[in-house]
Amino acid sequence: MSEQQSRRVIALVSGSHVINHAYLVILAPLVTVLATEFNVSVGAIGLAIGTQGAVVALLQIPFGELSDRRGRYFVLKICLIVGAIGATLTALAPTYWTLVAAQAVLGVGVAGHHPAHYPMLAAASTEDKRGRAYSYHALGGALGFGLPFGAVAVARILGYSWRVALLSVAIIGALYGIGCLLALRSADPRITGPAKDVDATTGSRMQDAIRSLKASVKSAPILGIAILSLVTSAAAWVIRTYAPILYEQTYGLSPEVVGLFMSAMFIVEAVLILFGGVVTDRFDPIGVMIGGYLGLTVLAVSLATGSVPLALLAIGLTFTGTITVSRPARSTLTDRLSARADLGKNFAVVSVGISAGGAIAPPVFGWLLDVIGVQLVFGLVAVLGGVCLGMTLWLDRMTPDRHPTGALQAE
Repeated sequence: MSEQQSRRVIALVSGSHVINHAYLVILAPLVTVLATEFNVSVGAIGLAIGTQGAVVALLQIPFGELSDRRGRYFVLKICLIVGAIGATLTALAPTYWTLVAAQAVLGVGVAGHHPAHYPMLAAASTEDKRGRAYSYHALGGALGFGLPFGAVAVARILGYSWRVALLSVAIIGALYGIGCLLALRSADPRITGPAKDVDATTGSRMQDAIRSLKASVKSAPILGIAILSLVTSAAAWVIRTYAPILYEQTYGLSPEVVGLFMSAMFIVEAVLILFGGVVTDRFDPIGVMIGGYLGLTVLAVSLATGSVPLALLAIGLTFTGTITVSRPARSTLTDRLSARADLGKNFAVVSVGISAGGAIAPPVFGWLLDVIGVQLVFGLVAVLGGVCLGMTLWLDRMTPDRHPTGALQAE
């Protein structure tokens, strides 16, 4: 495989991550607007968002199995086509319950992207550059989080409705999906096809699938990474959803300033993802993860107590970045602990944790915010950071031989 093809695949997959993460948070900029539009509570809109998250979580493992057996391109095609349909239905939803149904459809589309993306990135990159490949992919995801916010802002400036804003996201996603799928049709089948160690034609495919899935779930390190992913995802969703309230109530910033601040946070997050990829390739993934989670814990405590002077509040721009800087390291660790035939399933198991965090955290911490207040909620984020640190140290003990040896020799 040529260097040019490798770069092309990584770029296309990272672009797909932009679109899928835009779909993931497509309702986030419009929670109060939609509550008014459909005459429901903010919690009801949270339920609609959670519906997408639940569907994504439930379908991770099935799509992981499908990715390993039918091929990465096959799952990516489902992901991009169904995702564009779900986004369009969301933009056109006439009632609250059709909005919920549209989010369920969108969840089906979003669910396939991690099980398809990660094995393609692994196949398209060499071991010494894999951390950077994962960081480019994570960069795409970080930029995708900002796309709906930007679309809504532009629509408001131009005087268009929220439906136009969401429809523009759907159109961008559909056009990119068409281009991406056409470009990948000629890619090396070792990248886009099924795992070569899996026999997709055997008559006992279902039994084999169940057996291999059980092996993935029973793997203590993989299961540990999945639980770690749930905790980090929960922390990230709390920050993205409720940090604006923290900055307004604790530091007295205006909503307009907070909006700009949050947009800048996404940019800083993207830069830190790239940095995480570089240091992951240079050093051991565990060390990068420890640094990121330690930063999360310290920053959450500092911001929650209001002890950060207003002049130094810019350090809050790194809040989500403390989590995302470790994402390439976590992905690299998962890669190194996986045989090639199990890569899709193992990333699917890990992605269940990511999706579950996104489904659980917004409603649970939203309720806690009403009960105990925003500062104590972010104190709990610091606790989550401490849990992440403890789990990373446990993984360090459980995986003494995590360097590129056996798993990669299976190629």
